[in-house]
Order: sequence, then structure tokens, then C-alpha cells
Amino acid sequence: MQKEIEVPIKFETEDQLPFYGSDEAAGADVKANITEDIEIAPGEVKLIPTGLFFATPKGYEIQVRPRSGLALKHGITVLNTPGTIDSDYRGELSVILINHGKTPFVVTPKMRIAQIILASVLRANFVKTDELLTSKRGEGGFGHTGTH
Repeated sequence: MQKEIEVPIKFETEDQLPFYGSDEAAGADVKANITEDIEIAPGEVKLIPTGLFFATPKGYEIQVRPRSGLALKHGITVLNTPGTIDSDYRGELSVILINHGKTPFVVTPKMRIAQIILASVLRANFVKTDELLTSKRGEGGFGHTGTH
């Protein structure tokens, strides 16, 4: 059995409640809380409301991620993946969708548009130093290891 943490959530109707698609799913699907269709043209970005408000426990965040089916079949993804909802944010969860596809995509009312994951947060204590330990990689940057 997976560990569960209680997360207070405010919403208007029961069908807005995030849900897990299977017993072992890591992400819970969230739906568009809209009354009319929203078209996203190729290359266009739209902010889609969910009608969900969270009181995420301190020490946790909610990550907003794309749904793989929308990405594969339509080129629709969450622009700032993963989006982070901090534990002290109390506003509405809205999802930034972008259409990387070649045709317009229509978001319909109650469509599952993203998934959310509750994740623990470990904060860093950044400490200034004048010298870093060396590593085998060193300063090798983007693509320095090749493709094969």
C-alpha cells in the first residue's frame, strides 16, 4: 500500500476532485473547470482553470505535469513542466497548456488536462565557496557526452 498524506482541497462540485486512474498511479488527473470550449492553436499558450484550491502541507509541493496521451496524440503539454504549487499558495490551480501539434486542439469542459503529484521538498542551505570539488565531468555542458 502506498503512503497517503491528507491534503485539504476546496472545490465546488465532486466531479472536480482529482483522481488516480489506477491503483498504482503516481499522478492524479485534474480537469478543466470551464463552461465553454477553449481552442489552442498550434504554437499557442492558454491558461486553463481547474477550480481547485489546495492547502498543501508544509514540506510538500504539488507538481503539475502533462498527461502522456495528450502529449503523444495531440502535442499538448504543460509549458512549465513540472509546474510547482508551493505549500503556502492558496490561489486556484490553473494549468499552462501549449499546443506543439500541427492542428488546433480544443479543451472541453471537464476534460482531463494534466496530472498532479504530491512531492516532499528538501530545501538547500546554499554555502559560498571559492573552490568546488573536481569531478570526472568537470565543466562539460550540453551534449558533451554525445548521443550514442
